[in-house]
Amino acid sequence: MTASTTTGGGAPLIVGLGGTLRANSSTERAIRYCLASVEHQGGRTRFFSGPDLDLPMYAPHELERTPKALELVSALRDADAVVVGSPGYHGAISGLVKNALDYIEDLREDPRVYLDNTPWGCISCAYGWQAAVGTLGQLRSIGHALRAWPTPLGVAINSADKIWDDAGELKDSSICDQLDMLATQVLTFAQTAWETT
Repeated sequence: MTASTTTGGGAPLIVGLGGTLRANSSTERAIRYCLASVEHQGGRTRFFSGPDLDLPMYAPHELERTPKALELVSALRDADAVVVGSPGYHGAISGLVKNALDYIEDLREDPRVYLDNTPWGCISCAYGWQAAVGTLGQLRSIGHALRAWPTPLGVAINSADKIWDDAGELKDSSICDQLDMLATQVLTFAQTAWETT
């Protein structure tokens, strides 16, 4: 699977990343829903799902990067906002997502260091509220460490709840509303910054 994208340069670019190596995971579906809402509201999106994030362990002293790693870092460099989603594995973000986020270290010498002043939306999915909420908090903390601005709303999803229909579509209206609101927040904050540059 390759990273998906929408075209056009007339709107802020929202980069989504996350999921698992299992295709169509709950986390991936939630991020896709949020990014579709961004597009519906006029934004451009780029999404890196689980297989796109299957990268070598980040090594800051190793200067060579795989094509997938270069593509991810380039997209994050261009991002006006980021939506990151992770499953809750044993009460924490997954190693796959954390390793991908570690590659943001390659932006340390950019004019915009890391993701300075970039809107940062967070989604967590876990089989139980404790892991979902704990993972969401970790994603927000990582955003702060990367100098990004976590949105006021973060979305924690309890995968034990029956929120998906048999076709894999989101059927829980409260989760739909939260993901739509998250999309609005990242796009609004990105639009504000984008129009002032």
